[in-house]
Amino acid sequence: MAEVQREHAERQYAGELAALARDDARPRPPNWRLSPWAVATYLLGGTLADGSAVTPKYIGDRRLIEIAIATLATDRGLLLLGVPGTAKTWVSEHLAAAIAGDSTMLVQGTAGTSEEAIRYGWNYARLLAEGPSEAALVPSPLMRAMREGKIARVEELTRIPADVQDSLITIMSEKALPIPELNSEVQAVRGFNLIATANDRDRGVNELSSALKRRFNTVVLPLPDTLDAEVAIVQGRVSALSRALELPAEPPALDEIRRIVTVFRELRAGVTADGKTRLKSPSGSLSTAEAISVVNSGLALAAHFGDRRLRAGDVAAGLLGAVVKDPVQDRLAWQEYLETVVKERDGWKDLYRACREHGG
Repeated sequence: MAEVQREHAERQYAGELAALARDDARPRPPNWRLSPWAVATYLLGGTLADGSAVTPKYIGDRRLIEIAIATLATDRGLLLLGVPGTAKTWVSEHLAAAIAGDSTMLVQGTAGTSEEAIRYGWNYARLLAEGPSEAALVPSPLMRAMREGKIARVEELTRIPADVQDSLITIMSEKALPIPELNSEVQAVRGFNLIATANDRDRGVNELSSALKRRFNTVVLPLPDTLDAEVAIVQGRVSALSRALELPAEPPALDEIRRIVTVFRELRAGVTADGKTRLKSPSGSLSTAEAISVVNSGLALAAHFGDRRLRAGDVAAGLLGAVVKDPVQDRLAWQEYLETVVKERDGWKDLYRACREHGG
């Protein structure tokens, strides 16, 4: 069997989930694989009774994760809200993996997502041959989650057209999905719930109706509070992705990651870390996820076209691509940052030269 490029969370961390289940004597909601305490330990990391370590999947405010988990133990859905790159999808996948042992009940929201993708569709060959029947029905991931008492996930909910969004209202309020063509319905098995993610910075956002908002408890996932926290997130994810991609490069020095994260944080905030210089902020989100992408791209360059050590020349292209989304306004902001900050900062001359050589 071919080796997959990216394992689902429940397979990638199967050992940790099994160890947590063995160590977990706390009460579990119906159909949950782990107790809420164990789910939190899985996401935030910890040490089990046998001394084995659970790696943190999310670095941030523990209370936010506890609120998210507690919400899923009730009859309200969970809406993870935040700017792009704040680990909303990552958290939703790991919550579903820990609670239901299955993170694949997924609907990816786009402007073209139809009501059939939320509710159900039909095998049209059978529909024409036999008419409406259970055999001709094609269940959506939400319908399968309802039948099996698992967690369904809807990514980028606000990118889905408003009338399609509202098809969730009956599912969330009645915990039932009517099938008028068969004069029947699917009732949710205990353990079913829904995690949705959304951000309000993308173009083409469709606001949620007040009726739908009331059926979710919203948890806002913020950008990391401190430089050290963001560096730790980038370092951890880069290490995991480098192993998965089998990049033949040395792990990047912490100083190089810190420098990239500093660039992102200063441009996001519109001011240097010491508070002395005001900066123009680019139009992009410059999220932690994009910082991870810049480091990984640099590692690939260093591995295949360099000396396997991450250097300024390897990250310059990634930085330019991450910062300059608008070719006019963002380029001006980036050039100003290079001249007023990067050029004058001790130990950053190599980064300045590399960015200039690359067209910055």
